[in-house]
Order: sequence, then structure tokens, then C-alpha cells
Amino acid sequence: MSSSWLEFLGTCGAHTAQGVVTDFGDAAAELAAARTATIVSPLRHLGVLEVSGADAMSFLHQQLTSDVKHLAEDAAQHSAWCSAKGRMLASFLVYRKGPAYHLQLSADLLPLVRKRLQMFVLRSKVHIADLSDTQELLGVSGPQAETVLRMAGLPIPAAALGTVAFAAGIIIRLDDAHRFEMVVERNAVSDLWPALQSQAHPVGSVVWQWLEIQAGIPLITERTQEQFVPQMANFEKLGAISFHKGCYPGQEIVARTQYLGKVKRHLYRVHSASPLAAGQALCSSANPEHPCGMIVNAAPAPAGGFDALAIVQEAFAAAGDLELAVPGGARIAILPPGA
Repeated sequence: MSSSWLEFLGTCGAHTAQGVVTDFGDAAAELAAARTATIVSPLRHLGVLEVSGADAMSFLHQQLTSDVKHLAEDAAQHSAWCSAKGRMLASFLVYRKGPAYHLQLSADLLPLVRKRLQMFVLRSKVHIADLSDTQELLGVSGPQAETVLRMAGLPIPAAALGTVAFAAGIIIRLDDAHRFEMVVERNAVSDLWPALQSQAHPVGSVVWQWLEIQAGIPLITERTQEQFVPQMANFEKLGAISFHKGCYPGQEIVARTQYLGKVKRHLYRVHSASPLAAGQALCSSANPEHPCGMIVNAAPAPAGGFDALAIVQEAFAAAGDLELAVPGGARIAILPPGA
């Protein structure tokens, strides 16, 4: 049961809120550790759907923006599911487990996405299951991440977005840096955690979310659902869009946006001294009555304040006078690449 896993983490010093680990007793030190140390985090803000059955591959290939048909057994890919208007209903990290496909997404969207995907199954031989009761996600990041995994007896994918199975789950290498995710069977995760925690600094989910912001990986949540076409969130740069496959929901709009070059909103990393949250509108002092952007994801920053990914109209981003779209809204600074 999920409660027993959270209770176990509680004995390890974890503080939780609404089923998510917020910290292990010192939130500031945990954020500081993310910059230079090796950390391990329970990722309970994420969930996983399993799509299985004889028609699983063709079904997903016809629904998602990525090329599911050519996804190798030892690889993962970013993807999105769009409305007919080309707006993202969810963002995914897709990987395979045997003949089945797993879709990692924001946990707050999982019930709705499962229900809505099920509407398109019709007569296809496809089964869609919520794995929340059987699996847990863990993240490991930092300069000694590979050493931590080896000392825990775990295999290491060689390439970015490579996957490798082990007895109790799957490990995904997220990028060329030292960031890994583990999808672990619930009945084994309590045995694995002590080995990881002994070698890495345990941190709350917000620290992992800050690392995702640093990596420029947007996550669509309930607050930002149906707000953006994929190119606004740099999904073509993440390899999450195939422009050579057949139709999928929103494909015509996504393709037209790409080939006509009409993307006027783009993804930026931003910072504010004041709290930021997904779904908050941004405006410019040059046009304060009309929003020119929106926060996609946000997290506390190690140096203070909040960092975020935001999608902003080019012209207003260049002007550098952004603020939250509320009276007396906080100033928003666009961070330079690599900052």
C-alpha cells in the first residue's frame, strides 16, 4: 500500500503533504545539495499508466506526438497528447516494459488522462492501467550518481534516454548528465531505499522539480492542461514530436505551426524573489491588461526565491519587463542559458 511506503519514508526522516515528500527535515540544505552533491528523491508527484495489449503500439502511435512505432525496447522518449486544437492535454516520458508501454506523467492528471484515453480504445485490443498501487518512482542525480547505482547493485544505461531492466524495475538515464530515474516495484522499494540513501543526500520532490527546470524539461499539470501547443514548450527539441508519422489528435495544427513558423511564444527559464506556481499568468508593463505568458513549472531555488519554466511571447520576453499578472505583481527575470 502507498501508505506503508510513506510510513517507511517517515521513519527515514521524510515529511509529506498530500502524499508527496516535501523534505527530509532541512529543505534549504536539500536544495543546496542539488547544486553540487548527489541526491536521491521519491518522485510521488509523478505517476505511470501502462498501455498493453496486441494493439498497444499502434494505438499510442495514433494518439501521441512522438514516433512510438520506432521506440526501441531499451529506450525512452518524450511525448505529448494533444486536443484536436493541438493543445497539450498531458506530457509523457514513454518507455517499454516487455510488450507493454508505460507513460510517465504528472500524477494530478493521471485519472483524467486514463479515462479520456480509454474513450479512444473502441474495439482495439488495448488495456490501460494505473500503476500507482504497484510501483514507485525514485530519482538520483549528481556527480556520483553512477557510483550510487553501482553500489546498490543496479545496472546503468549507457546513453541518454536509454533504459535497462533489473529484477525489481527499470532504470532510465534522463540525459547526458548524471540524472537517472528508477521505476521500482512497490514490494521492493523499501529494500532498495536504504542502499541509495546511504550514498546520496535524500531530498524532497521540489528539489527534483528544480533539477527538471534547470534541465529545461516542462511537465504539463492540471493547471496548465490545454494551454500550449508542443512547440511552445520546446517539445520538438526534446524529440517529442514526429513530423513524418501519420495523423494523431492535433497533428494538423502542430505541423502547420512548425512549417509556417508561427510560434510566437517560447520556453524560458525565469526567476523571481516571490513565490511562483504553475498556471500563473505573466504580463508586461508595456501591456499590463493582457497576459503575455504563463508559468509552466516552478520550484524554490537554492540561492533563494523561485525558479520556473515559463512560456512567454517573444517580444515581451525581449523587453525584459515581465511581472506576475496581478496588481503590483512580482518582477520576473529571464535567466540566461546556463545560469
